[in-house]
Amino acid sequence: MVEQDTIKLLRECDAGIKMGISSIDEVLEYVSDRQLKDILIDSKGENEKLQNDLVKVLADYGDDGKEPNPVAKGMSWLKTNVKLKADGSDSMIAELMIDGCNMGIKSLCRYMNQYQAADQRSKDIAMRLVRAEDKLTDDMRRFL
Repeated sequence: MVEQDTIKLLRECDAGIKMGISSIDEVLEYVSDRQLKDILIDSKGENEKLQNDLVKVLADYGDDGKEPNPVAKGMSWLKTNVKLKADGSDSMIAELMIDGCNMGIKSLCRYMNQYQAADQRSKDIAMRLVRAEDKLTDDMRRFL
């Protein structure tokens, strides 16, 4: 049970990280404020570091991760692009990023509760991801 819960939690973290990186990539071209752009680039870098750590742990279990749900990814892309076409302001970008982070945090917390038998290493990665999402949310507030 420990190994199954560990792999399932890690897969969900992997999908979440990929979704976060993709979301940041989608909005970067619209950003006008240099500070906002730097924050997003830093956050993307943090997600990429987490992903590298995650890939190593998944490899230890002989697993290659999980892609984000195509429907969720498509809906996110549609929402982002429609809103940014209507209002490509930095404020809208901050709002979109906060919404995405909040959804990510909720999902990760749900998965950590669902896969309680996961090993500590995978729980630590999940918590690092939650903290990264929470930090990005805090950083975005001043741009609303």
